Amino acid sequence: MKRRIFSTIWALALLTNVCSGQDLFEQSNDLLVREIDNTYRRGLDYLSKSQDSSRGCWSDSSYGSEPGVVGLCILAFLARGDDPEFGSYRVQFKKAIDYLLKAQNPKTGYIGTSMYNHGFSTLALAEAYGLTNDLRLGPALEKATKLIISSQKQNPKGGWRYSPESQDADSTVSGAQMVALFAARNAGIKVPEEAIEKGKAYLISCQDSNGGFGYTSASGANLPRSAIGSLVLSLAKDTDSDAYRNSVEYLKKNVQSGSSSHKFYSLYYTSQAVFRTSPSFWNTWNSQNFKRLQSTQGQDGGWQGSYGKTFATSAALLSLALNYRYLPIYER
Repeated sequence: MKRRIFSTIWALALLTNVCSGQDLFEQSNDLLVREIDNTYRRGLDYLSKSQDSSRGCWSDSSYGSEPGVVGLCILAFLARGDDPEFGSYRVQFKKAIDYLLKAQNPKTGYIGTSMYNHGFSTLALAEAYGLTNDLRLGPALEKATKLIISSQKQNPKGGWRYSPESQDADSTVSGAQMVALFAARNAGIKVPEEAIEKGKAYLISCQDSNGGFGYTSASGANLPRSAIGSLVLSLAKDTDSDAYRNSVEYLKKNVQSGSSSHKFYSLYYTSQAVFRTSPSFWNTWNSQNFKRLQSTQGQDGGWQGSYGKTFATSAALLSLALNYRYLPIYER
């Protein structure tokens, strides 16, 4: 009974979010709205047709079977607002969820073989949790969240790296865990404030004087890592700090350069970080991003990328998903 009540409350909250988000979306003309939705739908059609129907993952490359990439596909299906239990992609969604749950260690809660996989998978579970009546999701999400927290507790840097036992940390793996923790907390899972503060402090230790974020220290800043840092600070509601303001200035100066080696990974985080800055910055970047993606989308609806077509397509779609304002993690 409690589960159904929570689902109802969550659905009402999402409906409110869709309505308020649509007001923002209507700043664009109706033609642009239809074009974005058509591009997004074609991308979802590609993912639905290319899924391994027997396993629930994707097999276009070795990355397609990684739980983290499957998690991104789940998010892409959810982000447009199609009903995951009765909508057009319900079969693909359920198979992907089944795959993710099978990949989780039932004792430890660990999903996959790296904390990259675990972070994106936990995020997907958190966003899916309030949208279905699948009673497996709550316990799985709770276990996955506890593993993130316990991993951080034994990490002397207060962050995360490739394995739960890692004694060092980097900004990319840590960013994935932080976003997952925020999503889990939004879904009603207990997340200690200490975990948020320690993770935030680690990321700030990687920020340079120009506002950019490095990999394991404050040197070597680039756009993807800086978008991660800025996004985490905004999710932590730390937007009045110098660290956040400097991160926004870095984004404004560097967002057009993109990232040639990690293009779609960069788009995934940059869209979220820019969305949280200001409507004017977002509207300009969003329009440019859509035009680039529209011009490079394949005839089958997918995008080609260095980490496989499934990853590229799901990340590209999620960079457009802010236009729908549907998932709780995409609230301003």
